[in-house]
Amino acid sequence: MIRLRTVGLLLRESQDAYPLAQLKAVLDRVGARLHILNQGPAPEKLDLVIALGGDGTVLKALDLSPDCPVLAVNFGTVGFLTAGDRGELERLLRRLLADDYVVSERLLLRCEAPFGISHAVNEVVLRSSNRMISVDVFVDDTKIRRIRADGVIVGTPTGSTGYLLSTGAPIVMPDVDCLILDGINEYNFTSRALILSPSAHIRLHLPTLLPGQQVTVVVDGNDAGMLQADQELRLTRSERRASLVFFDKHYFFHNLSSRLSWN
Repeated sequence: MIRLRTVGLLLRESQDAYPLAQLKAVLDRVGARLHILNQGPAPEKLDLVIALGGDGTVLKALDLSPDCPVLAVNFGTVGFLTAGDRGELERLLRRLLADDYVVSERLLLRCEAPFGISHAVNEVVLRSSNRMISVDVFVDDTKIRRIRADGVIVGTPTGSTGYLLSTGAPIVMPDVDCLILDGINEYNFTSRALILSPSAHIRLHLPTLLPGQQVTVVVDGNDAGMLQADQELRLTRSERRASLVFFDKHYFFHNLSSRLSWN
């Protein structure tokens, strides 16, 4: 059960008309303080973050407050990670205050690079600027293959409805603990995505680069740094978890049906 005392609010960076007065009035009734995170640093301890936006806003909220559950309401376009759309906000808040919700715990990726350590909710991408790259893939210190492609992506079940979806990788239910590895526009028609154990240790080694070629490490859509020849990424399951609030135990299939127009 989430005790609502201090609540953060993260807004999509747009000119949307947000129902701030409505949110504050609802939270005032239970004695909870509301802090707009776009306007300054978050308090040291938050009980909940409400994210009004699309999946990008949700990822930002999880990054700002990694140990805090996030309730996301879709003010964006896709919203696979959101619990409902903007017109449902008042109903969702009522259910939240009535403790009528479920919390989905999500696996995260830990990415160790020469320039530092980061954590990903969706995916880590190794991407070339203008030419194909060759990447040696190791799993638990065993070399399994060399990928020649525009890039390589390692993601989580949460990320299977993100960038991985465009690579043709499978959609994975969020409560399945696994890691997903795939090439991006791979120069090999027999290639397939790999579903790996959550305990797998993955190494992506970049043996060589062409003159002037740049390879970028992208974590959840944000450039994290550059990789040089004979450097590598080490990817494992993170010790952190992401917590998302939903109001329907079948929320995952509901979101798939509505966002992908399956019906």
